[in-house]
Amino acid sequence: MEPILLSTTYFGPVQWYQQLHRAENVKIERWENFQKQTFRNRCLIAAANGVQALTVPVKHGDTMLIKDLRISDHGNWRHLHWNAIQSAYGKSPFFDYYEDDLRPFFEQRWDFLLDFNEAIRQKMCELIDIQPDVSYTESFRHISDVTNSPDENAGFEPKPYYQVYRQKHGFLPNLSILDLLLNMGPESIFYL
Repeated sequence: MEPILLSTTYFGPVQWYQQLHRAENVKIERWENFQKQTFRNRCLIAAANGVQALTVPVKHGDTMLIKDLRISDHGNWRHLHWNAIQSAYGKSPFFDYYEDDLRPFFEQRWDFLLDFNEAIRQKMCELIDIQPDVSYTESFRHISDVTNSPDENAGFEPKPYYQVYRQKHGFLPNLSILDLLLNMGPESIFYL
């Protein structure tokens, strides 16, 4: 079976992890050019005043290939992101349980966005107990070249986590995996 092609993502949306869980083989595209305002360096969390976007700043340079893209240290973003996550999810049922797993991503410095995102992906897969077969592209592959791959720009078909959650909170498509993990626990990915 042809592998699905996914872009790298910063605490990706639940639907991204759905694809990761359901696919037999996944390729992460690392030779594409960086695209602004995508999940490659941005995640959406459910904050008290609505959806909040958290964006990892990147350095613009000679090359904008994802594999070479460096994280910028300006703006104290790590501290701001961690405070936003604590504020949004600090009272959620599973925050205390996962806090020690998440905090290191905001304390340690990472040079490359791809390395940072992959460390997050591996930790999230460990926490939700999935073992996807993931490899990386050796050259650029356009999303249309792979038959079973979702086009991120076209959007995912959103599905509610649970009917109860949808009735209580409303369904917000493309929320980060953090929302699912911290509010509903690791087994909830299997109900998507």
